[in-house]
Amino acid sequence: MEMCWNIMELYEGFEGIEHPFHNSVVTIGNFDGVHKGHQALLASAVKKASEIGGRSVAVTFDPHPRRVLSHGDHPPLITINEQKVELIKACGIDALVTVPFTKEFATIDARNFVMDLLIGKLGMKAIIVGNDYYFGRKREGDIALMKRFGQEMDFDVVTPEWVNVAEKRISSTRIREIISRGEVHRAPELLGRFYQVRGKVVSGRDRGGKLLGFPTANINLNDELCPASGVYAVTISCSLGQFEGVANIGYSPTFDDHIFTVEVHILDFSGDIYGETIKVNMVQKLRDEKKFSGIEELSHQIETDVENARKLFKDLATA
Repeated sequence: MEMCWNIMELYEGFEGIEHPFHNSVVTIGNFDGVHKGHQALLASAVKKASEIGGRSVAVTFDPHPRRVLSHGDHPPLITINEQKVELIKACGIDALVTVPFTKEFATIDARNFVMDLLIGKLGMKAIIVGNDYYFGRKREGDIALMKRFGQEMDFDVVTPEWVNVAEKRISSTRIREIISRGEVHRAPELLGRFYQVRGKVVSGRDRGGKLLGFPTANINLNDELCPASGVYAVTISCSLGQFEGVANIGYSPTFDDHIFTVEVHILDFSGDIYGETIKVNMVQKLRDEKKFSGIEELSHQIETDVENARKLFKDLATA
């Protein structure tokens, strides 16, 4: 994913927008994961805005509409809102409107949504969305209706081709499936980057360094979507820099305490990051979690995991 460090204006809802944008090109979606399909929509909006001398505007929702309308039946988010904002900014978008989604907002009909909000508030001259886009109360509006509105209200409707990988459309559902199975090495072909989790370094059970000889940072996850239990090669971003490491996700069956943890051993690292929120990029699963006969066997296995991770990173660097 190409990074673009533009200054992106942030708006919470439509109320804070005092004047419509000039010739805005709007793209709308939940953008969960900001995967390659989303990136293509965002890039199209940036390109179109440049062509017509306008502003590119992304509209998203928080919370996810399904959380409000489906009575708790919703999948885990791939990206928390903080990361989603960062990723949308990296696509070069001029302004991001995050709409607080409520049951009241869901009652706005299709015509008023387009006329009052997209045109009235955003100054829309073009909209870029997928072919399966629905809008308005009870999803009453579809692409055909949007195109009729476009002719009537003088704006363009652009529906780019789907982005496919292995002849299958990239979707948030597909990404959730591979992450939940632990197939994190497949994420870059769909996301354009490694899958990332974030969390605060908190007090652990003080076993890594004292018992096993491998000090670990215990992470209190912010994210909802966690890879399957197992041991992973990871990279870590923190205030002290970028590092390689090994993460254990799961229940530490050797110790029989049945507490779910995410622990990261950072290679060649000495520093204090306690209390800091760090970013952990999931590079590749090394093995499943398993129960060992005791501390000594587990310590030997961690040593092997570290060696395997080092080899993997070396191979990736020379690939």
